[in-house]
Amino acid sequence: MADTAEPTSYDRLSGGATGPQDQAEPAHGAGPVGLVDRTILVTGVTGQVARPLAIALARTNTVYGAARFKDAALRDELTAAGVRCTPVDLVSGDLTQLPERVEFVLNFGVVKSNRWTVDLDGNTGGTLALAERYAGIATAFLHCSSGAVYAPDHDGLLAESHDLGDSHAVWPFLHTYSISKIASEAAARYAARRHNLPTTIARLNVPYGPTAGGLPDYHLQMMAAGMAVPVFGPNEADATPTRYQLLHDDDTVAMIPGLLAVAGVPATTLNWAGPETVSVQEWCAELTALTGIPATFDYTTATLGSVVMDLRTLHERVGIALVPWKEGVRAMIASRHPHLVRDEAEAPSPAS
Repeated sequence: MADTAEPTSYDRLSGGATGPQDQAEPAHGAGPVGLVDRTILVTGVTGQVARPLAIALARTNTVYGAARFKDAALRDELTAAGVRCTPVDLVSGDLTQLPERVEFVLNFGVVKSNRWTVDLDGNTGGTLALAERYAGIATAFLHCSSGAVYAPDHDGLLAESHDLGDSHAVWPFLHTYSISKIASEAAARYAARRHNLPTTIARLNVPYGPTAGGLPDYHLQMMAAGMAVPVFGPNEADATPTRYQLLHDDDTVAMIPGLLAVAGVPATTLNWAGPETVSVQEWCAELTALTGIPATFDYTTATLGSVVMDLRTLHERVGIALVPWKEGVRAMIASRHPHLVRDEAEAPSPAS
């Protein structure tokens, strides 16, 4: 997608491209924040979402990437892409190696140790420490939250006012996640008021892309290993599709200027996802069409149900994501699993 003649995520960083992303006027009549020649801190920079984001931003900005950097190869990749890697420990609150001044803080850091004290300290305490560190310095603070904060509602439409709850309690390996994300939102809201720090809290649905994959990529790997993909429902006959809204890496990058533009005191909270609602069953069928690998499903109530967000606030105040999900999934597989891509000659002929 970055090689086409259409505006890419990188072209749109300055807010100068035209298209659906630019048609929604942000709050207060201000346009998207231009992200060229700015100084930006991205936390959680070795993670699935923040790594491609930081690499993209580093093309036109001074980007500091903060993480624990346990994986030397990831640090080397980021450094080679122009990201200034800066160790940080959000659990202990050790921010001593962070830069003195930045214009924008993009907080994508998340601690998922599955230990309550560690995860609450890292996610809640870490958010408070970052906000305090850059209070009176940063122009805006973006806190990446998650649709995991919503109380389970398999058939509902989740507006920002929907009840919060422990949706991830069904997964023993992530039993601290939802509560930690709810707590970190509360920390970001408090910090915005306490420090007069313009803040946006963006509840991300399902991110994916060619750099670090995402849920469709995990499902493809399961399919390739002969494993059944879990979907919500007591059994196949009584189950309804498990639906999400995917957000491609390119759109993550492209929407950052608008998300920063609507930062406020009190904090602005909004859902963050692509406009297309697609089910696990649908994207697994697309994975099969692209690779020839069949999908089987394990129907269970011990997994996440649908998360379908009301995106009206996002579309009105920030804009609309552009990458069609089928195009994005195709590009993801071609980048991450080229050996699995079905030869055109093997693809089924269109129905007559």
